[in-house]
Amino acid sequence: MADKGAQTRERILAAAEPLVLRQGYAGTSLDDILGATGLTKGAFFHHFKDKAAFARALVERCACNDTARFERCAAEGEAESDDPLIQAAAFLQAMEDFFEKRPTPVDGCVLAVYTYEIMQFEPTIHAYVAQCFRRWSAVYERKFEAVLARYKPAAPVTARDLAESVLSVFEGAIILSRSFNDPMLLVRQLRQFRQYFELLFAARAQQAA
Repeated sequence: MADKGAQTRERILAAAEPLVLRQGYAGTSLDDILGATGLTKGAFFHHFKDKAAFARALVERCACNDTARFERCAAEGEAESDDPLIQAAAFLQAMEDFFEKRPTPVDGCVLAVYTYEIMQFEPTIHAYVAQCFRRWSAVYERKFEAVLARYKPAAPVTARDLAESVLSVFEGAIILSRSFNDPMLLVRQLRQFRQYFELLFAARAQQAA
């Protein structure tokens, strides 16, 4: 029964995510979610005591999935080499490849939706979203710190600058991708950042080689 309950909960969240990405949280009604799942209100409230609990569960699900993706891509980069520069470039390449090979384009970012509609949520959700962004930024920052410890960049930059830049590229590209109806825009912009990063350290890397 516990497994069946978990499956139903996941079914609700999985059905709600594209609705929230397409219509916004405020624009997604309970009837929309029930229509997408074929469940009753009683079934919904069996798993979520209110809409606030549902909102928290949805953002936690998306954050966990995205964090797992970051960790997989980081592991791929670490498997490439012991050199932090090669590792970081491979990490960025892995992220780029993941989105290029997706069977469907990215519809958006739930955390971004929650940020745009900040007044809809309680302060604990605001704090959780900010914490998620900081956690993702920290993954990048650790990679870039290791590179800067060994290689001097062609222009002054900090690991935090680079981490914030790649996250800004990612979130901004998702918005433009939807606005321009261009599913490959995100991939192109991730590639642009990776090429900038590689050029930033290209001369020093050649000297070290």
